[in-house]
Amino acid sequence: MKNIAILGSTGSIGRSTLDVVDLLSNRFNVIGLAAGRNSELLARQIKQFKPEIVSLEKESDADFLKAQDFSDSVRILCGQEGTEEIARNKDIDIIVAAITGISGLRSTITAVKYGKKVALANKESMVVAGPLIQKLAEESGSQIIPVDSEHSGVFQCLAKEDKKNVKRVILTASGGPFFQSTKEEMKNSTIEDALNHPRWEMGEKVTIDSATMMNKGLELIEARWLFDLQPEQLDVLIHPQSIVHALVEMRDGSVIAQLSQTDMKIPIQYALTYPEREEAPLPPLDLSKIRALEFYEVDKEKFPMILLAREALNEGDSAPVALNAANEVAVKAFLEKKIVFSDIFFVINTIMRDHKKNHVDNLDDILSVDRETKLQTRNFLEQRL
Repeated sequence: MKNIAILGSTGSIGRSTLDVVDLLSNRFNVIGLAAGRNSELLARQIKQFKPEIVSLEKESDADFLKAQDFSDSVRILCGQEGTEEIARNKDIDIIVAAITGISGLRSTITAVKYGKKVALANKESMVVAGPLIQKLAEESGSQIIPVDSEHSGVFQCLAKEDKKNVKRVILTASGGPFFQSTKEEMKNSTIEDALNHPRWEMGEKVTIDSATMMNKGLELIEARWLFDLQPEQLDVLIHPQSIVHALVEMRDGSVIAQLSQTDMKIPIQYALTYPEREEAPLPPLDLSKIRALEFYEVDKEKFPMILLAREALNEGDSAPVALNAANEVAVKAFLEKKIVFSDIFFVINTIMRDHKKNHVDNLDDILSVDRETKLQTRNFLEQRL
């Protein structure tokens, strides 16, 4: 029996993780849960899974929980400090890091520092702090298992391979809601259009990133540090069926692929049970019913975010931090209907052209670049609006 904590328990990954834990209740015991503002859903999760410690973003939401009839049986915390306290709890074996955005960075670093097994669903942590996190993991003995379907696929493909034999790692992308759209059609797409993902059910921010293909750009940067690869070893192909999640090309010409159903419960379960495997929570993949497995080059004129991410990947240092920060602000502005869809790229590209690369050695450096870039992006939006 392993003790588990889920940071971001009310988000899509958090909810799916709890579904997996419910199926494998003989293997996992929920000790901690951390959420944002969804106190009502967290209250239901507490009643079902009976954790010992929980945390919410705001004190007012924590007060709502304290008024419930379970308040004597669970410690209720709030803010970043509460989430970090869960991440370092000595009784917890596995931390599921599923808080979206850079706000999940501190708790991820805390879990790694304390030598936890980290099921990593917060891609931004590796994007902005990959070298730092890997250094801390080496020092503490923390094991980082990716939860993203693509990185889980790479992890599985590389499990028994000598890295010196790896020529190229290819992440697949569904193409999102605009794969069949023209560049002109995409320009003034509505929020509803952009959130209408054909394959995956995700949170709003991640779904918009999928529509712009920024998510795949961020995943390239994440893969750079997760698997200690060089930028030129990383590539992306659009695969509309979302059955093949990753391909690894070896130097002898062999290509190893990982295939599975389009459901996040599979990589989540693998991350929790690794190095073991359990029965799948879904029907088996029936290849005889799949009409085709298609692969396409990314149209970089239609999806120029890939080029921005490539530039940040090659530059390193503070460039990925600035890219992630500008993207967070621009996507939020789009979701608030302050800008149109095509403005997302325009805003980020403008900020990145002005960014002066700095060396980032520690968490304070990273957070400083994040704050400065977000302020610069907000100021640019205010002037433009």
